[in-house]
Amino acid sequence: MKIRRCAVLYIESRENLSIDWRAVLAGGSALAANMQWVAMAPHLDQELNINAAELAALGAASQTVWSERAEVEQRHGADCIARLLELGLLLSDDETHTAARERDETLRATHWRPLSALAHTFGRWREVSSENGMEAPSFQSLLEQFGEPPPPTLDLPADGALKLPVAAAGRMDEQLLQRYTGRNFDLQASVPLDVAARLLHRAFGAQEVRMVGPHASVLKKTSPSGGGLHPIEAFVLVQRVDGVAPGLYHYHPIEHELRPLRSLGSAEAAALAREILADQHWLADAPLQVLMVGRMERSFWKYRNHQKAYRALALDAGHLSQTFYLLASEAGMPAFVTAAINDADIEKMLGLDHLRHAVVAVCGCGPASKGERTTVELRYGETDAI
Repeated sequence: MKIRRCAVLYIESRENLSIDWRAVLAGGSALAANMQWVAMAPHLDQELNINAAELAALGAASQTVWSERAEVEQRHGADCIARLLELGLLLSDDETHTAARERDETLRATHWRPLSALAHTFGRWREVSSENGMEAPSFQSLLEQFGEPPPPTLDLPADGALKLPVAAAGRMDEQLLQRYTGRNFDLQASVPLDVAARLLHRAFGAQEVRMVGPHASVLKKTSPSGGGLHPIEAFVLVQRVDGVAPGLYHYHPIEHELRPLRSLGSAEAAALAREILADQHWLADAPLQVLMVGRMERSFWKYRNHQKAYRALALDAGHLSQTFYLLASEAGMPAFVTAAINDADIEKMLGLDHLRHAVVAVCGCGPASKGERTTVELRYGETDAI
């Protein structure tokens, strides 16, 4: 049997402090430090505690070249190597530890930049709710807890500053100045089908398909995309859209159609929205929500093991969400976008592999409750719309 180390591995040293009462009573230092080594590998999607001997064995193993297991065991001990194989940090070429090896091969084949794979994998949420971490503190409570925030802008020296002319009015002003984030959606209101169709097509749909090879094409959309690849897929959660049954859909950007994935009752759709949005009830009431999912294989086809590829993917989702905002504003509705989502749960829901797909953010829109334009955040005295 031959073995090698997994492709991407990060080892973090963590120090747990405690009070050493025995030392205190003896007149020594009160604090005792316990050092712990934690291994994080994207293909395993979990943190693993290892000891110093296992750390040394991992440090000596190649991530590329296969070595005979017997030779490695002679240097580091059979028990040490057996445990690392069981954990999936070391991989074997036999049938005993197939699952870990296949996950590692998927990671290698997707061409992740190692640090991006780590940030993506270990930045995802599972089952976060208002009871275990998701909260919406008021600006006043933040001021009380953290003090004054940094100023809203840099104030560099004004010597030689050029005062610019007043901005001229333009055709985009109505949408830009009416655009705001909604947090009080009308539970009785729905989005007309023609409005939903325009929102989806102009934000996420292909305005043109361009052939760049005999069997290769790229899409022209209304938002920019890194490398012109447009790797973001739109999955739509419908709660209240006229003529569309509540449920989860995939929006096909070329055929301009909603393809059903999961039928839901109204109560089920509402519950699913809160699960997706980590219990942010002020957003979950929006009748139309779009889950933006990046296809890493599409992006990394061009940007292989690239330092900026993952950042470009996040920018793509940002561009799309702001185009969505403006279209919602045009239709007289507030919108929202948030990255505070249970992305690992969304992956499971949609049957996605986090090594191949990245659930980046969720946006949504709908009529405001009683036509009000208010927000529950960033307020002092009078409530301001944002």
